Amino acid sequence: MRTVRTLTTVLLTGAALLGTPGLALADSPSPGDGADATATPTDGGAPEAGPTEAGTTFRTAAPFRQGQQATAEASTGDYLYWVFPADSGQRPTVTASVTLPEPAARHGASTWRIDVYDGLRRRQPCMYGMQSRVAVREAATVELSCTLRTVRSWAETWDEDPLPGSYYVRLTVTGLPEDDLGQPFTTKVRAVSVERGGAVAGGGSLAAPLVPGATTEDVAEADADASRPSPVETRAPEDGWSSGWWSDRWVWTAVGGLLGALAGIGGYSLTRGSGRPSRVPPAA
Repeated sequence: MRTVRTLTTVLLTGAALLGTPGLALADSPSPGDGADATATPTDGGAPEAGPTEAGTTFRTAAPFRQGQQATAEASTGDYLYWVFPADSGQRPTVTASVTLPEPAARHGASTWRIDVYDGLRRRQPCMYGMQSRVAVREAATVELSCTLRTVRSWAETWDEDPLPGSYYVRLTVTGLPEDDLGQPFTTKVRAVSVERGGAVAGGGSLAAPLVPGATTEDVAEADADASRPSPVETRAPEDGWSSGWWSDRWVWTAVGGLLGALAGIGGYSLTRGSGRPSRVPPAA
């Protein structure tokens, strides 16, 4: 009985250890469950002020960090570009709020759209969100959002999975009356992420994040020797780039191995019996 109680205690302890992360994963909203698919991750406070201008090409994209709010004033018909860093394990959501010209000055409805590109300038599809919206003539603002797939630490060369590095946001109007071209508007753009952790960890890492100006290891070492920050460092997230090899999968693999060993010991204790039966003569 003592052995049975010990084994029961071990199994209950293992269930408690593994049950907590399971509940945490179950509480994470995803497009496939009953959670609101348009829910946007927030940091619980007012956004930090970001750049007040936007670039007009990929090369001149205005950099900002996740959690910051970038603003810009432009004319309808312009292409506006921003760029932010995203690391492995993150699932970024980009939101844009466009304040339209006065309704009396407009001649009809307009269609607005945001697109997100990775460091290789590959357009990334949105898992969910209103990437494109039509604003009627009477509308004062239009809200856009795009939730990307989770950034992976590594992928095959033919895959188009999101990888660590810079992500470009492009905002423009794709349809409106010709007479409305050139009218002024203002916009606010923000990016925030949900940490997905080891649930989406990959089996490898990149030599360097996909950021503009990323160079070979020799050049990076030369920059370090000259005390010059490399492009990878200047465009890194606030807490730096992750190594790519570590994830909480290592923890749960170790816990699973330990529980398996304890279960094996308990099973052996249950099946080996109490030794030589007392009714068998010693000489038998």
